[in-house]
Amino acid sequence: MRALALANARRHDDARPDDFDDSTPFAELWCGTHASGMSDVVGEDGARTSLRDHVKSAAKATLGERVVARFGDDVPFLMKMLSVAQALSVQAHPDKALAVRLHESNPEAYKDDNHKPEMALCVSETFEAMSGFANADAVLAATTRHEEFGRVIGDDDAIEALRRAVESGQSNESDAVREAFKRVFTALMTAEKGKVETELRAMEARVRDDGTTATSSSSVESLFLRLCEQYPGDVGAFCAFVLNYVTLRPGEAIYMAANEPHAYLSGDCVEVMATSDNVVRAGLTPKFRDVQVLCDMLTYKLGAPEILTGDVVDACTRRYVPPFDEFLLDVVTVPRGTAYGVAAKPGPSIWIVHRGSCAFASAKDSKTFAAEPGAAFFVDADEECGVVVPDASTDDFVAFVATTNV
Repeated sequence: MRALALANARRHDDARPDDFDDSTPFAELWCGTHASGMSDVVGEDGARTSLRDHVKSAAKATLGERVVARFGDDVPFLMKMLSVAQALSVQAHPDKALAVRLHESNPEAYKDDNHKPEMALCVSETFEAMSGFANADAVLAATTRHEEFGRVIGDDDAIEALRRAVESGQSNESDAVREAFKRVFTALMTAEKGKVETELRAMEARVRDDGTTATSSSSVESLFLRLCEQYPGDVGAFCAFVLNYVTLRPGEAIYMAANEPHAYLSGDCVEVMATSDNVVRAGLTPKFRDVQVLCDMLTYKLGAPEILTGDVVDACTRRYVPPFDEFLLDVVTVPRGTAYGVAAKPGPSIWIVHRGSCAFASAKDSKTFAAEPGAAFFVDADEECGVVVPDASTDDFVAFVATTNV
């Protein structure tokens, strides 16, 4: 991640902050048209135009007729690379109707009126996340195993209602389970701060003294201890027991629909989402929290998230397709000494070069340029391209390519 940001900064010296150096850590690289992180298109003369203005000036040519008809005259997705050193907030993203209401009522916190489904692809050795709610029986077991957790929830009637629903054989999809689970989660996240801090201290000390439950790096107890260290006294540490703890390997991805809780924990990923910066937070953050909104907005769908491993398109492309219209993600890998023709897509594409270098050519204007790690570029809809990786290249060429899913 740092190498990519560094490469970008070196290409555009005028955009570098004065205190920038090789040791500067980087958390995010954005490519898209959102006002919070607008990309520029750099012309052959060095002149800069915002990507938003570039596509708006010729929307049908740059975005394609299908995309314009479906989404209007803007790129419908935002592409990022994230490098997560410590846990990010327990959060969810609103659906479109809620996004409109939140933006109208609090535009400072909610920057736009769009929804934000998203997908994250692991590009480091591992990528850890909490994604979606765990099964009800696992949460009930945690309240029994850890009395402090149950005391913070405090709503014994809600816990008992959840227990009755599970023991009666009702599934995670049943209204009874979901309604009881909502009561349990809301009680947890709205617990009084002093009570949370007291029970966290007691539970952290006890779990640390336990020589069995906290020894495995994959256990939720180990995750709980890590969150306690990173965010002392934060109720979000208890989310280790209510959300699914997921560890992705390279080439694996997860997606999050609107109104589903999640938190990224560690590692590097490529993230693609609808063009939005709306985040409703409730824990593990010093930022603005909108706890009641988050508790009310969630679907309370329970169970492990789907892990995507991608579909083979051809010898050089693996495709990750979430159930959203705004985006999909291709991983393009071209071996040294190989030429690869990139088929035209019905919508726009944004490329980020991850590794290796190539000569990148457009059939649209017959122009060729060198693409190196950190390069990010925009390809029009219906534009055929070519990638040529020389024999002398030190590595295979690998790029992440976001495009639309319509």
